Amino acid sequence: MKFKILAAIIILLIVGSTYVIISTSSGNIQPLGRLSFVKISNPDMYSGSPHSKLLAQYAQDRGSNTALVVHLAGHTNGYPCYQEGNVLIEELGFQDGATNYRENNNYTWLIQSSVGMLLFGVPDGRFRYVSDGIVFNNLTDAMNYLNEKAVAHGQVGKTVLVFHGTVRGGDPNFNLGCGAPLYYQVVWYEYGRLAAYYYLVTGILFPYFNSPYTLYELTNSKPLQDAYNSGQLDLQTAPYD
Repeated sequence: MKFKILAAIIILLIVGSTYVIISTSSGNIQPLGRLSFVKISNPDMYSGSPHSKLLAQYAQDRGSNTALVVHLAGHTNGYPCYQEGNVLIEELGFQDGATNYRENNNYTWLIQSSVGMLLFGVPDGRFRYVSDGIVFNNLTDAMNYLNEKAVAHGQVGKTVLVFHGTVRGGDPNFNLGCGAPLYYQVVWYEYGRLAAYYYLVTGILFPYFNSPYTLYELTNSKPLQDAYNSGQLDLQTAPYD
């Protein structure tokens, strides 16, 4: 009986994964997952920085010249799109505005709300968004802006999607870090509930198998977090080599 149940679960997972992969094959977004665990430079989404070059490489490896990295926005006057070589790096931040953007724009609030958002998606009007210093009150307007920018850049292939993933304190293995709720929302927006579940799970695992900085970031997470929080990483890169 246990074997039959296990076999049934495996079959359902295979069928479900195949369905999601096929159903998302014609879309404009290719979700990858988490980009990083901690900052190794500040700013780290800036032309020439290690994580920026890594994201550009992810895009090029997949035949794309456009990538989108999503963040938890601490302000609304930045998150600029920029060039990393031949790749357009688009940035989109979100703020949680369930009752007050300033008070609730933090992960304590989001964690308290995470179960509901995980099961039912992000409620309309819950977040507001910022890119290039422009504030959008809904995801549709934000994505339209980014899609138009990608087309104007001469988009080739799908836009590669990642969430920033950096964590300022604590164990980054157990904290999804910057931008995870928006990554989940964008995938749900583009492809629906099942795809959001699937790409959240695969996205959490993604850097463990793909990022060349994972071992360095995880084994040095505490000193790197301390360096970032004390300003020692400002305008420089940690010696990760």
